[in-house]
Amino acid sequence: MSQVMFPVAPVTVPVAGQNARFCVRRIFCVGRNYAAHVREMGGDPQRTPPVFFTKPADAILRDGADFPYPPRTENLHPEVELVVAIGLGGTNIAVSGALHHVVGYAVGNDWTRRDLQANAKRGGEPWDMAKAFDHSASLGPIHLTTDVGHPFAGTIQLSVNGQVRQSGDLSAMITSVPQLIAELSTYVCLQPGDLMYTGTPDGVSAVVPGDRVVCVIEGLGSLVNTVVEHL
Repeated sequence: MSQVMFPVAPVTVPVAGQNARFCVRRIFCVGRNYAAHVREMGGDPQRTPPVFFTKPADAILRDGADFPYPPRTENLHPEVELVVAIGLGGTNIAVSGALHHVVGYAVGNDWTRRDLQANAKRGGEPWDMAKAFDHSASLGPIHLTTDVGHPFAGTIQLSVNGQVRQSGDLSAMITSVPQLIAELSTYVCLQPGDLMYTGTPDGVSAVVPGDRVVCVIEGLGSLVNTVVEHL
């Protein structure tokens, strides 16, 4: 029997210090999880449930790779984020046991077409084309919890061409990692291979082709991508 659709190779990312790789299933992202960033975007941080959106697994861009400037935008923003790698699935997970579902952490960059996002917000429309485009989820190696523990605090920083633009602390999250896992698991059944980008601190601003973007999280190393002209 001939095939209409052909198998797609799984998306995998390296595990720090090992030859093993982490197979990515889904990417969930959290919006508005640092108060200062919420305020700089014109929002009110005094809210309760976190905002979730998604990116496709094949949006992953590896550390060191060039980032092609995407079409249909004139205001591209990088956003440094702590990424949680799920190793044990579940639904309706209790906050108290949420960290048992985490296999590791990584440095991520949630690339955003800010002008498209602003238009979507004004129209009450989805953020998909602002957030879920090609190469929009940069990701460094997964650091296993057996090696790095659980980073509840520590510097999170983004620089462009050597100049710091974003600088904060993981402890400033409005909703903590265990709370995020518990909340997300009430919407979907989390599965091994799922990733969760946990939000970004304030200081977001535009980049252009030629810019070198470096994301750093204390204890998790760095993630480097250079913006290049779209082919």
